[in-house]
Amino acid sequence: MAVFTAVSQAEIELWLQDYDLGSITDFRGIASGIENSNFFLTTERDGVTHQYVLTIFERLTFEQLPFYLYFMQHLHAAGIAVPAPMQARDGAILRQLKGKPATIVTRLPGASDLTPGPLHCAQVGEMLARMHLAGVDYDRHQPNLRSLPWWEETVPQVLPFIDADKQALLQAELAHQQRFFGSADYAALPAGPCHCDLFRDNVLFQATADGGSRLGGFFDFYFAGVDKWLFDLAVCVNDWCIDLPTGRLDDVRMDAMLQAYAAVRPLGDAERRHWADMLRAAALRFWISRLWDFYLPRDAHMLQPHDPAHFERILRARINIPSVLHV
Repeated sequence: MAVFTAVSQAEIELWLQDYDLGSITDFRGIASGIENSNFFLTTERDGVTHQYVLTIFERLTFEQLPFYLYFMQHLHAAGIAVPAPMQARDGAILRQLKGKPATIVTRLPGASDLTPGPLHCAQVGEMLARMHLAGVDYDRHQPNLRSLPWWEETVPQVLPFIDADKQALLQAELAHQQRFFGSADYAALPAGPCHCDLFRDNVLFQATADGGSRLGGFFDFYFAGVDKWLFDLAVCVNDWCIDLPTGRLDDVRMDAMLQAYAAVRPLGDAERRHWADMLRAAALRFWISRLWDFYLPRDAHMLQPHDPAHFERILRARINIPSVLHV
């Protein structure tokens, strides 16, 4: 969530005339992230303060975006704590700003916890499973746009920037995943709409009176797509349940997340059998993405690219773990 497209408060005030959201009292860019231009927006209407997030989409198109926005709307209606897209007076939840697609969604309460413990992981696992089940009857379909076809397209673009050892690892793992994705077991894995990017900074927690924390919600659904539910779970584990310096799994946090998830949606035999393959797939996806963002960056006013070496370490750590999950 960097700022690639600069926009003034006057421009936003003019744009908001088609909404019934009140008058702007605060407006500022959000520095974190690397995909879209995002802004915190505070308004006042009838003496009540409201908080929103305005997003200008830099890569996603008008044709792709309804999947994400209506998915959020669908989950919100099902009682899953996610941002709700705001409708303009004509009912539209997607409009044009500075020549690009743009939307406004509610801002969830709380803050990200970047040092999660087992209780955080359990809450995320439980809600992730509920989100997967809530999406079963969502009637729009769009694949995960950062899955195997994108990996196959992007790997040749980043290979010239990395040394021979990394090239060998990247190509070998891509070949491994091509075999896995082509298998009958993979085809049979349960699937549906997934978040596909549920990192620590895309989840909010609220402090409780007893000094603990309560899950406030999931946000930033703009990498979502129909994929294997196991992939979504592997993405979470690879971020929430690891030792960050080494990329090694933290068994206590992982068990907390997996047990909470499985209590809502039990994992099947094929999912448990291919757990290591999916952890590797999730690590590969983000290593490729970070290589691409690092070596082929776009201009942005507040861009903070992530270090690709982090997911290289995670991938190397996953290659030698036991293949079968016991949950």
